[in-house]
Amino acid sequence: MSSVAVVSRQRLSDLGGAGGAGGGAGGGGGDELKHSDGPWLQAAGGAESLHTLLGPVRTELETAHEGVVTGTAGLEALAELRAVRESWQRRIEAARGECGSLAGKLRAVARAQGATNETVKSSFARVASRTGGQ
Repeated sequence: MSSVAVVSRQRLSDLGGAGGAGGGAGGGGGDELKHSDGPWLQAAGGAESLHTLLGPVRTELETAHEGVVTGTAGLEALAELRAVRESWQRRIEAARGECGSLAGKLRAVARAQGATNETVKSSFARVASRTGGQ
């Protein structure tokens, strides 16, 4: 998924004109750099979903291991099993934390990129109005 269209040719007059996308005051071109926040927001939603889905996993893992110790005291495998379980719990919590953090970062990218696009567009519009769209 790409959130940026390819620019083949860009003219100052193509930006910010009254003619809409690619149709500025002297514009004959139609190619314009465009940003879509859709892919960023979709990825943020996916990260949030993973964060939510990983929430009950730790408890489910603990529940699955209940009763394993009963009747098997003294077996060396139990120490290894506990170490593996604790390792998985750390990994699950780390993944859950990363997903939660990533969702906010992806949304921030979408906002920042949209704001930057508007700033650049308006700066070109000011220059175009001073030069008469040339």
